[in-house]
Amino acid sequence: MAAFTSSLLRSAVTIGALAPLNPLKQRNPFRLIHSNFNLSTRQCTRRAISSVRATHDEEASAKAAATEANSGAPTIFDKIISKEIPSSIVYEDEKVLAFRDINPQAPVHVLVIPKLRDGLTELGKAEARHEDILGHLLHASKIIAEKEGIIDGFRVVINSGATACQSVYHLHLHVLGGRQMKWPPG
Repeated sequence: MAAFTSSLLRSAVTIGALAPLNPLKQRNPFRLIHSNFNLSTRQCTRRAISSVRATHDEEASAKAAATEANSGAPTIFDKIISKEIPSSIVYEDEKVLAFRDINPQAPVHVLVIPKLRDGLTELGKAEARHEDILGHLLHASKIIAEKEGIIDGFRVVINSGATACQSVYHLHLHVLGGRQMKWPPG
């Protein structure tokens, strides 16, 4: 990619030297690069635009999921707990289940969920009666980080509500690691 960019820049500078005198083009050869994109660069641009659409799709999915959040219907996580849907289980005890995310955002991406939803569809709905399970979920996250070899650096994320792009209304923690994390995260 560096060689491609370098050759594209050389072409733009050469073209700029031959172009009619235009102060904007002479001062900024990158304008020429923009006007002289070849097909593969246009394809890269399309991919970048589709990434923006993916973000929009995540927002739309989260909004759609929020409309059914309090229906009481079983979630995909309920089906994973009951073993109706297979998953790659990383950790399990009497209160929580942890499994690999099917769309990982890091080399290690594990979801930790309470086995009993008990009205805990999102963190914003937590009540005093949920204190024990909330602490247990965090402790389980630490155990998972040890098991996965990322105890020296990992992140725990909880998306709460549609604006945070929560798409499954069964409280869950994302344990992420195995690469350098960036800040700010979102």
